[in-house]
Amino acid sequence: MASIGNIVKISGPLVVAEGMRDANMFDVVRVSDKRLIGEIIEMHGDRASIQVYEETAGLGTGQAVESTGEPMSAELGPGLIGSIYDGIQRPLDDIRKVCGNNLARGVEVPSLKRDRKWKFTPTVEVGDEITGGDVIGTVPETDIVLHKIMVPNGVSGKVKSIKEGEFTVDETVCVVETEKGEKELSMMQKWGVRSGRPYAKKLSPDMPLVTGQRVIDCLFPIAKGGVAAIPGPFGSGKTVTQHQLAKWAEADIIVYIGCGERGNEMTDVLNEFPELIDPKTGKSLMERTVLIANTSDMPVAAREASVYTGITIAEYYRDMGYSVALMADSTSRWAEALREMSGRLEEMPGDEGYPAYLGSRLAQFYERAGRVISTGKEGREGALSVIGAVSPPGGDISEPVSQATLRIVKVFWGLDSNLAYQRHFPAINWLTSYSLYADSLAPWYDNNVSKEWMTSRARFMSILHDEAELKEIVKLIGMDALSANDRLKMETARSIREDFLHQLAFHEVDTYTSLKKQLYMMKLILNFNDEAEAAIKKGADVEEVAGLAVREHIGRFKYVPENETDHEFEKLSVEISSELDELLNKEED
Repeated sequence: MASIGNIVKISGPLVVAEGMRDANMFDVVRVSDKRLIGEIIEMHGDRASIQVYEETAGLGTGQAVESTGEPMSAELGPGLIGSIYDGIQRPLDDIRKVCGNNLARGVEVPSLKRDRKWKFTPTVEVGDEITGGDVIGTVPETDIVLHKIMVPNGVSGKVKSIKEGEFTVDETVCVVETEKGEKELSMMQKWGVRSGRPYAKKLSPDMPLVTGQRVIDCLFPIAKGGVAAIPGPFGSGKTVTQHQLAKWAEADIIVYIGCGERGNEMTDVLNEFPELIDPKTGKSLMERTVLIANTSDMPVAAREASVYTGITIAEYYRDMGYSVALMADSTSRWAEALREMSGRLEEMPGDEGYPAYLGSRLAQFYERAGRVISTGKEGREGALSVIGAVSPPGGDISEPVSQATLRIVKVFWGLDSNLAYQRHFPAINWLTSYSLYADSLAPWYDNNVSKEWMTSRARFMSILHDEAELKEIVKLIGMDALSANDRLKMETARSIREDFLHQLAFHEVDTYTSLKKQLYMMKLILNFNDEAEAAIKKGADVEEVAGLAVREHIGRFKYVPENETDHEFEKLSVEISSELDELLNKEED
């Protein structure tokens, strides 16, 4: 039932209204005759505190506030893929048709187009028993995404009638006889964005989300259904890293949330993604992507809505049995919006003015990730992996948002401004980053790639940590004080950094590396190290070993196309041995 009250106070995006006795927490409201969208975030008797998701300039006390009686909900159905929404799931292309390039306030447009017809093919028959989560039919949403129309949760019964043909999202396609009478089902369902969608069972994170980015797949892997954070200062490559993951991660669907990011970064996404060819399908990347653009010049309060809307859409596709990757760029902007609203509500501030509940809000968001078995009789397996960028001021990760995020996520890809200034990209610092999934993923790598994968990874990590210690010694007493073996270790570490971890996002071959090629690269670097060590023991000079031509060839292996790697690997393995043998023979002469 609608509840109508009056505005008594306006403080930026916060509006307080009286006479809202029949309204509930998190109800969506329409504010003033401009019908601005807001959400009730606090109730005291009949006084409701409302965060308004649009600009509140020009509002005055005494104006009406009307509750819709429903929580903030996302419309879920065919038409989501390829769409570009604002923070409250209004399609930006439809808004533009209504009010031109300047975003007007109070615009009401449906999230899913009501005039577009979709070809619906039933997968159940009259008389079948169905329950929440069951698939009743399919719709080819794009050339590469088959949209599964699911029974809304809480509905179960016998199919009375079901139709095949072309329908809009709000037309009835199926009638179900339930205990409470007949229920008409359309291709669209609504879901309150603040509550996670249910599932039958959560699975352990024991499969990696392969990204093709060597520093991630090899040193700091993320599991399918896992959560990761990318903190880093301005200019360290957070957005490019997320774009790379969106393009190459082994996910069927990408949901990209630009939460408070600069408009030019979202423009890059909007311009790039339609032109990018998805390597798996040969189609445009937009044919499996949903974009939510809530840039820094859009209303602050809508940042929270954009994050929840994005993860609800992602959960919906997860329930169909797809692997979904969600990129949130950046959760720091959302936290800033929480801080502003908390201040206007006059709540007791926590660390650095952020609300005391910052950690629990972030946890509620990240815990909606996971690899799950969906509800319904057939129980599809789907995964939702969440990768959140964090933008700590000045790159200081001791600030509250970074610390609260680190307490929740299992993978930390710490971007380093020093590496970025050295033009080492991705600028993920191998000394500060970590992945808590590595041990649980080890059996998968052993069975699907090679038993050598985890041992090679461990050796890489060990060499890189030893290099950091040796660098301190070199700073104090110079390179000449190191033993031959330590100098070789420094050279091997340089090879790992420059030839393996450094990866060009804009190079047509180097932008993506398969796990098989990554293993070859690791083996070449380690084989050279082991054979060089043996040669030095036999009297070879470490400087001459380091200057061998084969090292350059190993470095160029990353530019070898995937179909030529087997031949090139064999050739280089022989070359390593022959060049070192040649060097030893020369020394003996």
